[in-house]
Amino acid sequence: MTLFEATILGIVQGLTEFLPISSTAHLRIIPAFAGWSDPGAAFTAIAQLGTLAAVLIYFRQDIFKIISGVIRGILQGKPLESTEAKMGWMIAAGTLPIVILGLAFKSQIETNLRSLYWISGALIILALVLSLAEWKIKHRLTKRLPLKSIEDIGWKEALLIGLAQSVALIPGSSRSGVTITGGLFLNLSRETAARFSFLLSLPSVFAAALLELYKTWPVISASSGNMTNIIVATVVAGIVGYASIGFLLAYLKNHTTTVFITYRLIAGSVILYLLSTGKLLPL
Repeated sequence: MTLFEATILGIVQGLTEFLPISSTAHLRIIPAFAGWSDPGAAFTAIAQLGTLAAVLIYFRQDIFKIISGVIRGILQGKPLESTEAKMGWMIAAGTLPIVILGLAFKSQIETNLRSLYWISGALIILALVLSLAEWKIKHRLTKRLPLKSIEDIGWKEALLIGLAQSVALIPGSSRSGVTITGGLFLNLSRETAARFSFLLSLPSVFAAALLELYKTWPVISASSGNMTNIIVATVVAGIVGYASIGFLLAYLKNHTTTVFITYRLIAGSVILYLLSTGKLLPL
């Protein structure tokens, strides 16, 4: 990987990690179009440290309140008394499905599931599921029924959205995409679904990134070029990711996810066409 490739992939990671269009898919597709080697699942996981930092900085006040609430609750022997402490434990519980399934299917996720057939299928199928969730929200708004805010999220919502998050293990599905979709099906507002999606991603992204960093450290540290590339990609991903968070939250206050649904359908269809004509190879 050249420094130019690392920079481009960092931009792609930061831009697509939070938009419901799948960062993993784009980190697989763009190198394929450009004739570069697949950066691999490990590169994707480590580069997510940059977007993880973006979430930590953007939601620093919320995260501080949640962590403080959890610690205070434990020390006082009342772990679920405050709203912040309860949110912390719900995020932890919602993280369990993706951790368990991620470890169970780790080999397939890093190999067979990175096929462009899987990625194109996930882009299209999850776009259709998201469109159903949008239809449900529009129907609810038509009847003037209220949507849930972040304060209304309970154990049911946290666990079901956490289960939806595990679908993101399939490249092309999108972590933010499946969690926002899950939130919409549970009557969360679009902005609330996105906000909770970002907070829910923190533990699993952090754990996956540290695991891959530990496993691939001998390769990364083997040369200054490798080290430079991963650092550049991670820093660029963090900067672009921070801007991407702000954009999506502001956008979803007044817009639907239709533009992302349309993009996913077009991208998935184009990939399938190129695969069928032999212009792209699946692996």
